[in-house]
Amino acid sequence: MTTSSPEWDAAYGSAAPPPWDIGRPQPAFVRLAELGRLSGHVLDAGCGTGEHTLLAAAHGGDALGVDVSPSAIERARRKAAERGVDADFDVADALALDQLGRRFDTIVDSGLFHVFDDGRRSRYAASLASVLTPGGRCYLMCFSDRQPGNQGPRRVHEEEIRVTFADGWSVEDIAPAAFELNPGFGPDTAHAWLATILRQ
Repeated sequence: MTTSSPEWDAAYGSAAPPPWDIGRPQPAFVRLAELGRLSGHVLDAGCGTGEHTLLAAAHGGDALGVDVSPSAIERARRKAAERGVDADFDVADALALDQLGRRFDTIVDSGLFHVFDDGRRSRYAASLASVLTPGGRCYLMCFSDRQPGNQGPRRVHEEEIRVTFADGWSVEDIAPAAFELNPGFGPDTAHAWLATILRQ
C-alpha cells in the first residue's frame, strides 16, 4: 500500500525522536508478550518505528507493522535488519486495513486510537474488524482522562472505548496503564488505558 501522511512523516523525519518513540517497547506490551499474548499472525497498527512489531516477532509471532509514515517504516525495517528479527513492515492507512489482503489473530495498538476524532473512531473499529479473525483480540493502549493538564493528545474516557467497540466486539478489560515518554517533552510517563477487546 502506498498511502502516506506528510504530517506524521515529518514527526519521524527529524533528528530528534517524537515523545512517544522511546526506542523500546512499552512495558505493558512487554508483559503481554511474556504472557504469550502476542502470538500467531500479529498486526501492529500505527507501528511507528516498529518496537512492538519487533517484540511480537521476537516472541514467535508472524508480525506485520503498518504506519502512514514512510520515514517511520524505513527506520523500522532498518531496526529489524540490525537486530536480525524477521518482521514485515508496510506503509498503510489504519483506516483502510482491508486493503492489506491479510487476516490476523492479534492486533496491537500503542497510541493510535487516541489520535482519531469521533468520526474516525468508528471507521477505525470497522477497519480493525475487517482484518481480525473472530475470536482474535486487539490490545489497545491509549491516553487516559486520568492524565492531568491538557498537554499532549486528547484524553480518552473508558466509556469512549466501550462505545466505539460496542458492535461485533466484546470489551473484556480496561485497566490503568502508563506510557513511558522521552524525557524533555514534559513528564516521563503519562496515564493510559490498556484495553483488551475480543472480536466476536
